[in-house]
Formats: sequence, structure tokens, C-alpha cells
Amino acid sequence: MAATAKTDTKSVAPARKRFMDELARLREESGLSLGALSERARFDRSYLNRLERGERIGDFETARRLDEVYGTGRGLQNLWWLAKDEAYPGRYQRFMELEGEARVIQEFNCQMVPGKLQTEEYARELLWSTPHRPDEEPRLEEQLRLRIERQLQLRREESPAHVRFVLDEAVFGRPLKDRAAWKRQLQRLIDDAKLPNVTLQVLPLSTGLHALLGGSLTLLWLWDGTSAAYQEGAKHGEVTEEPEAVTQLKLSYDEISASALSQQDSLEFIHTLMKED
Repeated sequence: MAATAKTDTKSVAPARKRFMDELARLREESGLSLGALSERARFDRSYLNRLERGERIGDFETARRLDEVYGTGRGLQNLWWLAKDEAYPGRYQRFMELEGEARVIQEFNCQMVPGKLQTEEYARELLWSTPHRPDEEPRLEEQLRLRIERQLQLRREESPAHVRFVLDEAVFGRPLKDRAAWKRQLQRLIDDAKLPNVTLQVLPLSTGLHALLGGSLTLLWLWDGTSAAYQEGAKHGEVTEEPEAVTQLKLSYDEISASALSQQDSLEFIHTLMKED
């Protein structure tokens, strides 16, 4: 049997290392094998192994469920927040915190497939399009892993967020260089739209000008009744938590959602693109 490669812990950020070390310690002290933990926590064994090796950070639901298994209160959840904030510096920290707590998410994107719906091929081509030096490759790989981990929010078993996506038709005018990979991305959109907690709409170019041109908007509705908005452009991002400002952005979102194709017609649009390819 081939030996399993070990993670170079020197390259793991401090908060993530604390998280992975605590996961390994708790399992060792509990006497549970990875297989037994997999059965109790209802997570794949290989996924849990990657968490302990620092190759994945998981999502908030993962930390919460493992806290339940080990009886550690909010210990792992608190460490997870530290590790996540370390991975998402600056402008993304508050947004990621709020997104992890959201019960309803409404997202509009004018230029690209949203991160939650991206295949790994799409995410890699997008991330690597940023000018970078060879020594920055590990950072890009880290961002890629974290982006894929975020997608668990759509599929977690307990209290998954309800997410509505509106994609401008312009998104489909920027395919991947590899046409087969692009077709896989289109199929991914169709598959994700079939999830019971996901709605996907396409906003036709014929709709014309609208208030959200040029960037993306994410509206977050939290369990405690509060809300927030995150607007992002090519080089900037901003979180808004002031109720009146969020309400105004919601009105803009509602306008484009009302003008977009229905989910059925949107999926037919994507199916047509796949046939044309």
C-alpha cells in the first residue's frame, strides 16, 4: 500500500493548525477511529481526515456537529471562526461570518458564475487569471480549497441556507477555455438548481440597464431577524448592515428578479447552450 503523504505543517497558518491539532487530539482522546467518527458525525471519512491534516477547513456546520460529538460546547466552532478569518483577510472577514449564519441568501452576479456554484475547473481558471508570481501559487491553492469548502453550505444536512441566484446573461458569454469543462460547469448549474433549497434565474440582456450593473450583490437574512448586504466589484468589497441601506438594495434585487426568466425557463436556456456547444 502506498504511503499517505503528510501535510507540511510549517506551511499551515497558525489558527488552522490549532484547529487541525484540536481535531486530532479530541479524536485520539475519545478513542474513536475515523470510521467510527464518520458514522457518528455523518461526514465522509476522507473529509474528516483532510480536516485533521489541515488540507480542508470545512464549514461552520462541520465544526458545530463535531462539537456535539465530542461534547466540547462551542470550542471547535470558535477555533473554526479564527481559522476562517485568517484565511479570508480584510474585506471578506465580516461577510464570511455573516454568510455562515444566514438562513436565506439572495445573490446577483453580473460577470461570473457565483463561487457557490463553480466547478473546481471554473474556480481554478478564474483564480489563476489574476497576475501572480510563482511563489504565490500556494495562496491560490488555498483560496481554491476554501471556495470549494464554502459550497457545502448548499448541501449541509441540517438547516441548509435557502439560496436564490440571479445570473446576468453576460455570465454565459464568458465560457471556459476548455469547452468540455465549460459544459461541465453548465451541467453543475443545472444540478445545483435541482436542490430543494436553491433557485436559479437568468436575467436576459434584453432587460436592458438596471441598478446592479457592473458588480455582484449578496443579501443575507439571518436567523435573529437581522440582515446585511455585500457588494463586490473587481477590486473592492463592502459589507452593509444598516437596515435602510439593505432595504434599498433589496428593492434593486427584487426588480431584476422580477425581470429574470423563471427557473424552468432559465434551465431551458442553459440546456440550449449545452446543445449548441
